[in-house]
Formats: sequence, structure tokens, C-alpha cells
Amino acid sequence: MIKDSKKQVFYQIIDEKSNGQKIDNFLIKILKGVPKSHIYKLIRSGQVRVNRKRIKTDLRLKIDDKVRIPPVNFKKNSSTNSTLENHKQFDINIIYEDEVLLVINKPAGMAVHGGSGLSFGVIELLRHRRPNSKFLELIHRIDKETSGILLIAKKRSALVDIHKQIREKKVHKKYIVAVNGKWIEKQKTIELDLIKSKESDNQKVRVKNSTNKSIIAKDSKSVFFLRKNYSNYSLLDVKLITGRTHQIRVQLSHLGFPILGDKKYGDFNLNKILKKIGLKNMFLHASEFAFLHPKTQKKTMFTAKLPNYLEEFLQNHE
Repeated sequence: MIKDSKKQVFYQIIDEKSNGQKIDNFLIKILKGVPKSHIYKLIRSGQVRVNRKRIKTDLRLKIDDKVRIPPVNFKKNSSTNSTLENHKQFDINIIYEDEVLLVINKPAGMAVHGGSGLSFGVIELLRHRRPNSKFLELIHRIDKETSGILLIAKKRSALVDIHKQIREKKVHKKYIVAVNGKWIEKQKTIELDLIKSKESDNQKVRVKNSTNKSIIAKDSKSVFFLRKNYSNYSLLDVKLITGRTHQIRVQLSHLGFPILGDKKYGDFNLNKILKKIGLKNMFLHASEFAFLHPKTQKKTMFTAKLPNYLEEFLQNHE
């Protein structure tokens, strides 16, 4: 790392270890303790530059890139560590672990990372509990209110390998979801163009309903399978073909089958009733994740059972 003593600006030359890494994740490791929201402000304001050029938050670094890292006038919140200490009782349910990979069954209500008002998430908690681990990075993300399988890389090679599989649509991801209403089709493929809102603190996604070509949308595709109909609800399996933000939640809400307990896209009056009878979290669970293991290159699939409270909810509505 090169330091300009006058301006207290640092310059980092990218080597093989950081090759292919997104700029935000790179800065999170360099600027330890600085929240993501502050790091994004540094990038968007042009204070962080790569090869003297302004950049976007999704930039991927290359070998020999020169990264300008500005002085950070951010006072680390001392309450973060104390908050992490207070969560010693939080049980991280590890499904599988080897030298390159960690797979957990994330509970609903726990964010995968800090930011947007949250001091920490699963990844910060893991790093706190494993101070000797040189590398721990999220391979993918699932919503805070979603339970189920979450993959974490213990080596950069594993992160890069599975990211490549995700981009090339070579992974298999399946969810279990309960919706309001009676679903009829045994199998139904849904394709919709989705648009993200601009409010980063309260991100919301909607279906594009305009032919205006200036509105940038991303295609989303899911395949829904009927598992069982209940009196007022339906239980579905969902296979993701694309992995857009809030994809399943927005698609089902658009179709008139809101997910039970979904506080952002669901039926708010129904959610109040469901909460009184015991359903306090959204009924969306990441049940399967299959891919080629980055070390053995053998097809590997992990499964996670429904949380007990979701199983009990179904039993009570037989």
C-alpha cells in the first residue's frame, strides 16, 4: 500500500489475491469497521477511484489496478462489538463445512450483512466469532425475513468459482413458499420484467407495466410447482431461473398470491391475523442449493428443512 502523507490518501495495487473482487467488498476488508453505507458514499462521491477514474459500486478489480482510498473520517461505533457480544446465544446452524466452504441454515429475521440501519448480520457475526479466519465472504444473499441455505466462502477461489456458476446459470436454487389463495396449476413458469426503486434505504421492486424503453428493467424467471392446497392457502416449490432482488415475493404479489407474512409485498391485514395465530415471520424458505463443488468439481446439493414454527403452522391448517 502506497501512502500520500500530505493528503493521507492511500493507494492499493491489486494483486492476484484481490483479482475479480467487487470494489465494495474489497473496501470492506481494507476499511475494517466502516459500515457499508459509508463505503458506498465514498464510492458514489468519487472519493474512491480506480486508475484515476470514477467508478460504480459493481466494478470488479483487475490485477495491477491502482485503487485510491481516501481518508475516512468515520468514528467507529463502539456499540457494534458489544452488540455482537450480546448475541453469543445466537445459534448459527452449520449444515456443512470444509476448508473452502461454509453452509448454514439461516433463521428468518437475521440479515446476511450489516447496513441500512443494521449494525451487523450473519457475516459480521461469523467474522467476530472466528477472528483467526483469513477469509469469510458471502457467496450469495437471501432476504432478512427469509430462512434457509446460505453459502459462505472461506477462500477466494471458492467465491470466484461459484460466482461464475451463478452467472452462467449452472446452479440450482429452490424455495418453499406458502401463499394466500388457491393455486391451481401443477407447474407454472412466470417471466416478468422487474424495476428497482431508487430508495436504497427502503428498497422496493415492482413489475414494469410500461413500454417506455428508457425505463431500465431486468428480466425475472421462476418456475412454480404446487405441493399442496390448504383451506385458504397454497404451499409451493419455486425453482429460480434468475436471481433478481425480491424476485419470488414480487412475482407472487403481482399474480395475486402474496406470501404469508410478507411485510413489504404482502396482504397487511392478513398478516396481522397470521401474527396473532403464531406466524410471526414470512413463509419463504431457501430449501435447496446445488452446484459443482469448487474444489472437487463434483455435483453437490445441500438441503434445509423448514423451521419448526412453519411446520407447525402447516399442521394447524390441515
